[in-house]
Amino acid sequence: MKTSATNKTGVGAAAPLLPKLKPLPTEGRAPSVTGAVFNVSTSIMGGGIMSIPATLKVLGVIPAFVSIVMVAVLADVSFEFIMRFTNFGESKTYAGVMYESFGRVGSVAVQICVMVSNFGCLIIYLIIIGDVLSGSQLDGDGAAHLGVLEEWFGIYWWNSRAFALLVVLVFVLLPLVLFRRVESLRFSSAVSVLLAVVFVGICFAMAISALLEGKTRRPRLVPQLDNGASFFNLFTAIPVIVTAFTFHFNVHPIAMELGKPADMAVAVKISLLLCAAIYFAVGIFGYILFGDSLMADMLVNFDQNSYSAIGSLLNDVVRLSYALHLMLVFPLLNFSLRANIDEFLFPKKPPLATDKRRFVALTLILLVCSYLAAIAIPNIWYFFQFIGSTSIVCLAFIFPSAIALRDVHVICTRKDKIMAALMVVLAVITSAIAISTNLYNFIGAKL
Repeated sequence: MKTSATNKTGVGAAAPLLPKLKPLPTEGRAPSVTGAVFNVSTSIMGGGIMSIPATLKVLGVIPAFVSIVMVAVLADVSFEFIMRFTNFGESKTYAGVMYESFGRVGSVAVQICVMVSNFGCLIIYLIIIGDVLSGSQLDGDGAAHLGVLEEWFGIYWWNSRAFALLVVLVFVLLPLVLFRRVESLRFSSAVSVLLAVVFVGICFAMAISALLEGKTRRPRLVPQLDNGASFFNLFTAIPVIVTAFTFHFNVHPIAMELGKPADMAVAVKISLLLCAAIYFAVGIFGYILFGDSLMADMLVNFDQNSYSAIGSLLNDVVRLSYALHLMLVFPLLNFSLRANIDEFLFPKKPPLATDKRRFVALTLILLVCSYLAAIAIPNIWYFFQFIGSTSIVCLAFIFPSAIALRDVHVICTRKDKIMAALMVVLAVITSAIAISTNLYNFIGAKL
């Protein structure tokens, strides 16, 4: 194999992103690094940003900051592993890269994990949008949280969760998910990132105002540990952070259209830095505002902080802007989900984008299923913990590390393999403890 011959000279190990990708055919404007940054950032910043403040409540400010930085760094390392083997191999999809290393079992494992994680995230996004528009069910304290439409107009059938989400699905999400190229979503991705920045700005202003008025909650710098169970509960927050930094399912669609591996690497680093800053900012401001009353979905808390007419308006702006952000994130996750399902079910069929009937049918089925699941599932915290401890940790860390350890093209250094092994060990231990703790807490609550 030519790649193996090259690697024996030492060139492969020194230049992990040496070969250039062959860009996919484009229509009109060529893809840019800026567009890639927006699409990667939007893939990262989904519903996870709303659960980051709850991780600060569990971990404390300092451990949460360290965890966010560590997960961001490891996400960049795992991305480089994927791209390195993509460039030296023949396959141009995540499942294809796993096929080169582990055969059919590897490719199917990736496809199943993408389907589970992305479909789970789409459900989470719809749940959050439903919380914003139509409120949430009673929380653990027996308090109901009204949605924006219920606050403005009262409670009617037309602003119920089921009807409001149906309107969003038909008139907002359906037109966006019908795009057949990921680059076509660059403008909606740019708007979604802007909305996230606006959200951070408003949270900052509200936190400063509350601080000046003496209405803030003092955040804990370190976790409060009462017993052994409290210690193990810390591990339940890590999968939420892992989920918030997972974008690996969209690496290949974005990179293939961009065409230049070096540009893709720059786009990912910028996106991870931007998202880490936004996550920590939202986390600390949210914790200052709400303290230990923070809910799994922080947007719900904003109906509790209306000290004035202006405060009430800001609360509604925050909730609506982030709901719109999630609507714009939705098509990016749907894009890779749809592609993986099609590749899994119809491996010998022509590309999905060339078959209009199959494309539309699969798109509609995914929308309907995610809508029905969002109506049936009330809480996002356990969903984040479950997918973060299973399919997402596999996509983000275990699979890329396994590819590097397998090293079928002989391009990894000893340092790469040590880092890969460390990532696998950390991922497996953390996920095992998180799953066990969640099961223990769930069973204990039922008894």
